[in-house]
Amino acid sequence: MTAPLRTLGRSGVAVGELAFGAAGIGNLFTPLTDADAEQAVAAAWECGVRYFDTAPHYGLGLSERRLGRALRGRPRDQYVLSTKVGRLLRPAPEPAGDDLAHGFAVPATRHRVWDFSAAGVRRSIEDSLERLGLDRIDVVYLHDPDDHAEQALAEAYPELARLRAEGMVGAIGVGMNQAELLTRFVRETDLDAVLLAGRYSLLDQRGLTELLPLAAERGVGVVIGGVFNSGLLADPRPGATFDYAAAPAELIARALDLKAVCEKHGVPLRAAALRFPFGHPAVVSVLVGTRNAGEARDAAAMLRHPVPDELWAELKDRDLLPPGVPTPQEAP
Repeated sequence: MTAPLRTLGRSGVAVGELAFGAAGIGNLFTPLTDADAEQAVAAAWECGVRYFDTAPHYGLGLSERRLGRALRGRPRDQYVLSTKVGRLLRPAPEPAGDDLAHGFAVPATRHRVWDFSAAGVRRSIEDSLERLGLDRIDVVYLHDPDDHAEQALAEAYPELARLRAEGMVGAIGVGMNQAELLTRFVRETDLDAVLLAGRYSLLDQRGLTELLPLAAERGVGVVIGGVFNSGLLADPRPGATFDYAAAPAELIARALDLKAVCEKHGVPLRAAALRFPFGHPAVVSVLVGTRNAGEARDAAAMLRHPVPDELWAELKDRDLLPPGVPTPQEAP
């Protein structure tokens, strides 16, 4: 897959349209083998994916370790890797049970400690480099600072800015499941990127209210995660999940209506969901959580699938998208 590269802010770090989200290979919800994880990364690479995103939070470090192993031997100047800071991993005093309370099917040998201090940021990056087996990280995001906004702004962000100036990291940003605090970070800091999960999709356009226009104005690259809203837009049906909870009946009905219009135009709903964010000029990449080779290949194929302008027009005509939402234009 040949895709245009787009730069994150003024950093010089350029990413492709499709990013590999590595929470899945950290045993998100269910376990998988090291071989499964390696094959997922290999399949994504074969499909042209060169942007890989992970975090210490994902599987208590398992995602970083697996991703680092899977990328070992790949030309380091040919891919971009992002990880996150804000949660330090500490040995559990009395390891017992699993980490499923936090969503990961791994032994609870460590526990997370929230830390958005300057020292915590540096320590987190050092630990991540060790787990990844790398000597540099291309992009570092502050991870979910929802309840730690003031410390993140006063201590963590300035430290990331210093690390960027020192050349230890290439680009800096913030990753969250909400648009409001991301908007504040874009307004008050000099970020290169934000990672917005679940808030700019066919079902939820809250990111458009302030964040995306401000990001475009300030030259901040926006990476969109959660385009399937944790499953509903991948396979709308009774029992599907929306934002990691059971989807209400009215949202299921809306997703089924979206699917019907897409099928009328010969387009899988997944393809429309992946393409939709690129209607806004601030969006540089879409991140898809991937846990096996089949999912990696499917994401690449869906992003390549043509989506005609008529599809977007009908979605607006039927009030399935607001009239003012920007939609991608089909290439002539």
